[in-house]
Amino acid sequence: MGGRQSYLGEFEQIVLLAVARLKDEAYGMGVRSAIAERTGRAVTIGAMYATLDRLVAKGYLRSRDDAREGRTRRFFALTAPGVEALEAARDLQERMWAGVRLPHRGRRS
Repeated sequence: MGGRQSYLGEFEQIVLLAVARLKDEAYGMGVRSAIAERTGRAVTIGAMYATLDRLVAKGYLRSRDDAREGRTRRFFALTAPGVEALEAARDLQERMWAGVRLPHRGRRS
């Protein structure tokens, strides 16, 4: 990633990954449903839209309004910087996990 290093929070990563997974169907409630389905985590509408707006402001997502079937939905798509941020987050996780051996559950160290 260029000169500006901005780490993604866990929920920001989850939202970006959900948008990437949904492709052209990534609108707020769809992203929220995808997150709940894959993580089992309930997400409030407020947290969802605040995070989507923050990711748009950071330049990691772009949004567009689309009127379908009489209602307007705001759709989201990853930008090149969003892809770079996700790749940097994955690389950071891989570097941190490299060589780590966790103690077995139930055993105290």
